[in-house]
Amino acid sequence: MSVKSSRLLSILLLLQTRGRMTAAGLAEELEVSVRTVYRDIESLHAAGVPLYGDAGHSGGYRLLAGYRTRLTGMNAGEAEALFLSGIPGPAAELGLGSVLATAQLKLRAALPPELRAQADRMRSRFHLDAPGWYAEDDDVPHLPQVADAVWHSRVLDIRYRRWKEPTDVDRRLEPYGLVLKAGRWYIVAGPGPGPRTYRVDQILELAVRDEEFQPPEDFDLAAYWRRYQADFLARLYAGEAVVRLSPRAASRLRGAAARALTGTGTAEPDGWIRAVLPIESLDHAHGTFLALGADVEVLGPPELRARLAETSRALAARYASA
Repeated sequence: MSVKSSRLLSILLLLQTRGRMTAAGLAEELEVSVRTVYRDIESLHAAGVPLYGDAGHSGGYRLLAGYRTRLTGMNAGEAEALFLSGIPGPAAELGLGSVLATAQLKLRAALPPELRAQADRMRSRFHLDAPGWYAEDDDVPHLPQVADAVWHSRVLDIRYRRWKEPTDVDRRLEPYGLVLKAGRWYIVAGPGPGPRTYRVDQILELAVRDEEFQPPEDFDLAAYWRRYQADFLARLYAGEAVVRLSPRAASRLRGAAARALTGTGTAEPDGWIRAVLPIESLDHAHGTFLALGADVEVLGPPELRARLAETSRALAARYASA
C-alpha cells in the first residue's frame, strides 16, 4: 500500500469513528500539512466517497450518514499487529474474552488468504503476558462492573481499602477510565478537585448507581497517566545517596538507579564509579545497598552510611563466632 493510499484510508477511518473533523484536526492527527489534507479530500471526492464539508466555526468534513468503509487495503504488518494487540488475559478480566475471540475470528475471515496466513504465523510466534514476575495475579472480582460503569458513565459507590488509617473508607466515584499497569488494574475517577487513582483489587464492595455523569471535556486518560507516573516517581524517590560502585554492582542496577548512574556516574582511578542515586527512604536504601555487599560503598547521607556500618559489624561478629 502506498503512503498516500494508507493516508486516505486513515482519513476515512477517522471520520467514520470520530464524526466531523476539520482539515487542521486531520492534518494534526496524520502529521501532514493542511494543504495535503485538502488534496486528499479531493482524491476521495474523485473516488466517489460520499464526503462533504461544512463551512463556519463549527464546520469540518464528515461522511454521509450510514457510510462505512470495509477492511480493504490492509497490509501484512497491520494485520499482524491487530492479532498481536489482543491480550486475552486482560480482555477476559474485563468480561470481553468471548467478544475479543469473536472479533478476531471475523477479522481473520475478512482477510485475504496470504494475510490470514501471516497473521496466524504472528499469533503462533508471539505471546503477550502483561503481569510481572514473582507476583500472583490480583483478585479483581469487581473489574467487569467497573469497566461497564466506565463505558456507560455511571456513578459508583465503593468501599475501598487503603494503606493508612482509617483503612476502609466509602467513596462516590465518577470513573473516567481504566489503566492496566504491570498486570495491575487502576481506575482513574472523579469528582474533583482533579482525578484520583484507585487500585481495582482494593475495592471491597461496589454498587452501581442509577446516575450518569459527564467526564471533563479536556480529560485525556493517557496524558493523565503519564503525569501520574512522573509525580509518583518524584514522590517515591524523595532522597539521594552518594555511592561508589564496582563495575559488577553497576551492572546490577535497574530502573531509576540505572538511569541516574548513566546521568551522574564518573569513573575513578581504581575502576569504580562514583554516582548520585535516588532512594525511597533510609530503610529501603539500607536493604538495597546491603544486597550489593562489598561491591558498593555509601558515602552519604551520613545516617545511611552509619546504619550500613553498624549492620556490617553485626554481620562480621555473627559469622566470626560461628
